[in-house]
Amino acid sequence: MKSRPNAWITILNQRPDARCRLFCLPYAGGGASMFRTWPSHLPPDVELWLIQLPGREERFREPRFTRVEPLVDALAPLVAPYLDKPFSVFGYSMGGLIGFELIRALRTRGSALPTRLFVTARQAPQLIETRPSLYQLPDEQLFEELDRRYGGIPSEALKNPEIRSVFVPLLRADIEMIETYRYQPGEPLDCPISVFGGQTDRITRDELAAWQEMTTREVEVQQFAGGHFFINTNPAPLLSALSRDL
Repeated sequence: MKSRPNAWITILNQRPDARCRLFCLPYAGGGASMFRTWPSHLPPDVELWLIQLPGREERFREPRFTRVEPLVDALAPLVAPYLDKPFSVFGYSMGGLIGFELIRALRTRGSALPTRLFVTARQAPQLIETRPSLYQLPDEQLFEELDRRYGGIPSEALKNPEIRSVFVPLLRADIEMIETYRYQPGEPLDCPISVFGGQTDRITRDELAAWQEMTTREVEVQQFAGGHFFINTNPAPLLSALSRDL
């Protein structure tokens, strides 16, 4: 079953006897459709609440966010009314950063807090990025550098003018959001964090393990075969780990 409480949220596998909810946030340039097959791989009593950010897929005409803080300020009050069941938050790369700040915003509002945060392919937020900025590079240099650092850039974005006209501005906005983010120190979270990464990703195990500073609870780090976008080539181990932790 599928429903939409608002433009930001699509619910998959909605059912009255659901045990918990999993709010999902995509990587840069991605949309909610990346999670569409997940219900068949997760426990049947888990509802998937997919966050569709503006500027992508069916919301491609809407203005894109270029800063994390205003995005989270807009998202938190839309999520808050639906935290009446136990819930967790999953974020892939950029989504992990947004998910972390969303939980902090919910805490500030006095809302319910998650039973667990799942972060994939994202270093801990307090770590400072030392590589040169990307979002202002010309198109060809941007794609070359993204492919060198992360791989997985869809070739159709380079070849198809129509797709490129939509995808490139979205990708730039998302990268700008990541690169302009600055962690503001605060109280650590009070929920466990499961951190996943690719074995050949540039993000090291130490950078993943540094999420321990962000919580008073345990952090579990697992790495799977593949690079930054291992979800596209090797999703089964991640989905198995999610099922276990949920």
